[in-house]
Amino acid sequence: MNIPQTSFPRVVVIGGGFAGLAAVKGLRKKELQVVLIDKHNYHTFQPLLYQVATGGLEPDSIAFPLRKTINNLENYFFRLADVNKVLPEKNMIETSIGNLEYDYLIIATGSKTNFFGNKNIERHVMEMKSVPQSLNIRSLIIENFEEALLTNDLEERKALMNFVIVGGGPTGVELAGALAEMKKGILPKDYPDLDIRQMQINLIQGADKLLDAMSSKSSEKAEHFLVKLGVNVWKNIHVTDYDGKYVTTNSEETFEASTVIWAAGVQGDTIDGLQPECTIERACRFKVNEFNQVVGYDNIYAIGDVALMQTKDYERGHPMMAQPAIQQGKLAAKNILALLHGKKQKAFVYNDKGSMATIGRNKAVVDLPNWKFQGFFAWFVWMFVHLFSLIGFRNKAVVFMNWVYNYIRFDRETRLIIRPFKNKNKYSFRNNDQ
Repeated sequence: MNIPQTSFPRVVVIGGGFAGLAAVKGLRKKELQVVLIDKHNYHTFQPLLYQVATGGLEPDSIAFPLRKTINNLENYFFRLADVNKVLPEKNMIETSIGNLEYDYLIIATGSKTNFFGNKNIERHVMEMKSVPQSLNIRSLIIENFEEALLTNDLEERKALMNFVIVGGGPTGVELAGALAEMKKGILPKDYPDLDIRQMQINLIQGADKLLDAMSSKSSEKAEHFLVKLGVNVWKNIHVTDYDGKYVTTNSEETFEASTVIWAAGVQGDTIDGLQPECTIERACRFKVNEFNQVVGYDNIYAIGDVALMQTKDYERGHPMMAQPAIQQGKLAAKNILALLHGKKQKAFVYNDKGSMATIGRNKAVVDLPNWKFQGFFAWFVWMFVHLFSLIGFRNKAVVFMNWVYNYIRFDRETRLIIRPFKNKNKYSFRNNDQ
């Protein structure tokens, strides 16, 4: 792996997401050797992936080079690799480019899509957890309309213009709103020879309300906004199967669609070598104590989505969102420094700063600890918070200019098929209906 030997303690951080970067920043300018490992060479601002998927932003505007985060820092190293296994008895990790010993290990591998064991759904649906997956969705959406122009089969055209989003959390709600805005103001201009009114956007939620982690008022308002935009909202329905053409549910409802986007749940992206807690409620996460140390190990920390810290207020662990990850990353760095200096560690206490979701142009919902509001002001607050949270001045500037342009022109310039997407497992109407 070509990491030089040093007399300083070595801290290995696995994962360059919100949690991992927060930990790395907290260890700056200390007498340590810090090694950051990730399977990508960039940090992804995941809250805006849906805008990449719907042509609102280019992928490089929400990605930031990980090497740039450690530039000019002595004894900091980045390696592009997959981490295959942790060997705690040897204080070592196995990676795709070799083994590396550590004095302290911080696991910040984040989350991955949870299909709840349904392999058929996993085979046929689209995911949206990474930049490449978002680009696949963007290409597939546009390819569907291009193909709809060419077919005389009304059933096939209907399926190509029918979109099903499974999961009514922030990701599903925001994606549904973005697709609805495309249907309203963009696709009719791009495809004047198609009846875009036939396009259907179905949002399926297993719970009895959308955004079930937010207040009832915000949930009701989000649903009102979506229905007004023309989205079909289905609640208390669970998707049980999808064969690439038909979506079946636990109710009498069946949906015919060539594109199903799965936003129904996530689970910790765990690593072999340590035993995670894997139940439907806990979604495969490493159980940690109040200091974010993996239970049973003094020098291994798990932070962010991959960590399960059970408290009185959070019996199922903290929300798998950016704020808990950032706060745990900062504290993990402080606790490691405390151990190195013979001091006591500090227990993690989550500071809930609120949650928010945007449904489209001038429409958003915001829940702050002491204030809840919806509409245009909420939309403005949502934009400000997300713009401020982006890493890098260039990314902030590019995203801001894109938003201004899209707002004024009511357009999305990046609806491009840069790399055609073809899922070999997807149902082929022509091959199966003939």
